[in-house]
Order: sequence, then C-alpha cells, then structure tokens
Amino acid sequence: MSGSLVLTVGSVLRGDDAAGPLLAKMLTDNPVEGWEVIDGGQSPEDELSVIRRKAPDLLLLVDAADMGLEPGEIRILQEEDVYTDFLITTHSLPLTYLLSELKACCKEVVFVGIQPSHTEFFGPLHEKVFEAVHLIYSTLKSGKDPKEEISPLLPT
Repeated sequence: MSGSLVLTVGSVLRGDDAAGPLLAKMLTDNPVEGWEVIDGGQSPEDELSVIRRKAPDLLLLVDAADMGLEPGEIRILQEEDVYTDFLITTHSLPLTYLLSELKACCKEVVFVGIQPSHTEFFGPLHEKVFEAVHLIYSTLKSGKDPKEEISPLLPT
C-alpha cells in the first residue's frame, strides 16, 4: 500500500473509550485524502493481518489512555510509556504486543493517547474528549503532520 493508516481502538459502550471509534466514524463518513482508517474496536489485534497486507508507511494508533492528565488532553506516547504502570487501557491484549506487531509491518507507528475522564459502561463522551477527537480529525484534514501538532508525553 504505502501511505498512511489510522487504526483506532476503543469501545463505544465505555464512555470516553469511544474516542477511537468516533474518530474512525468521522474518517469513514468524511474521508481525508491520503489516509485510510480501520476501527480496531476492543480487539485491534484482530486487524493485524489486514494491516500487514497494507504495510503502511505511517500508522497512527489512536486510543483513550489514562496518562494522569486533564480530560481531552492529547499526547504522543513512546513505546517506553506503554511499558510503565501508569498507562491504563481497557483492552484484552497488552498494547505492548500490538505495538511490537505493528512496528514489524509498518515503517513508522505513532501512538496517540487521548486522556479520558471516565470509561464506565454506557457513560457519555466527555465534551473535552469529543473536542480532542475533532482536533485530531482537523489536523489530518488540514494536511498537517500529527507528530508536529500533538505534544509528546513529557516525563513526570
């Protein structure tokens, strides 16, 4: 394939964990030139065979991630951030497994975390998380480099 791919992760039933699926819906309903999207849902590892076939130059992995920030804050996470205990996810397999598999088939993987307010079942999407998803979509739509527009997670 070559090109760019967004892989979103999350559950539409778990409050702010729906951030990833919301971005996938936005990109499906209003595609952005140069970007494909796959909604990985709660089991993004199920999409690995498709991603391997596509072998994108850039894969943007977007998920709600508890980073201890204010709701809706967006950060680029490094692989070492995922190995720490502070990063909480709601998914079945560890993100470390997913990241290592993605790095094996994609030239570059950028993990974008959106700080959730809550991830309770049937909870509403927090307004700031909704705004964060729109910001990521707008960044892609404008043609800007998401790696330059989104701050890396700074060590605490």
